[in-house]
Amino acid sequence: MPARKTTGVTNPSSAIFIGNSFFYYNNGITTHLTQMLLAARPAHKWRSTLVGISGAGLDWHDVESYFRPDAIGSFSFDPRNNIVFNKLDRLFDVAVLMDGSQSPIHPDLARASRDFTRRHCETARRHGATPVLFMTWAYADKPDMTAPLAEAYTRAGADNDALVIPAGLAFARSIALRPDLDLWHADRRHPSLAGTYLSTCLTFAALFEASPAGVEYDAGLGAETAAFLQSVARDTLRDYLA
Repeated sequence: MPARKTTGVTNPSSAIFIGNSFFYYNNGITTHLTQMLLAARPAHKWRSTLVGISGAGLDWHDVESYFRPDAIGSFSFDPRNNIVFNKLDRLFDVAVLMDGSQSPIHPDLARASRDFTRRHCETARRHGATPVLFMTWAYADKPDMTAPLAEAYTRAGADNDALVIPAGLAFARSIALRPDLDLWHADRRHPSLAGTYLSTCLTFAALFEASPAGVEYDAGLGAETAAFLQSVARDTLRDYLA
């Protein structure tokens, strides 16, 4: 059972996503989360940044550098694609951390995974951001990865007092209910658009403590598929936090 049930940040207005290609496939989880927020809460002010390194574990990231002044987050774009310079009291409300897809459970990488998760959570907090851990999913042809990844991320969440977004468990639930809906890219590792959308729904639910069910953004998947994935995300997070 996870130790933390919420981020402790009510309606965050900014986030940095730190990870790898699992985050940036399909035009990036941040793009879809922004669109979902626009559909669900059009008045909500939101700013997000994705820092993804292909193939990376958390030990590849220099998170301290992501919080240096007048760098990441110093400007953004308005709806007309004009640059807007941001005057920020705090760079990010939330830092969502994703490790390498095997790192937390690999015999040669698990120690570094634990050490750098702790280090990066401390760095985020020191700069005023609340750390959140993003649990990755099993490969399509290795479903036995699900349970050890879930255990490792849940333990890391407890050790670092961080909410865990249980994407891996959502993938497993979706496959059990709809094995015809492919959540993986052709390489059986990266997410398909449906996989990214499911991750987005779960992240929306976790960060904003709100069900994604009924949100009128389907990422081009169609209303029926979107509704199914929304319900999977809602039910997975509810059961994980129960």
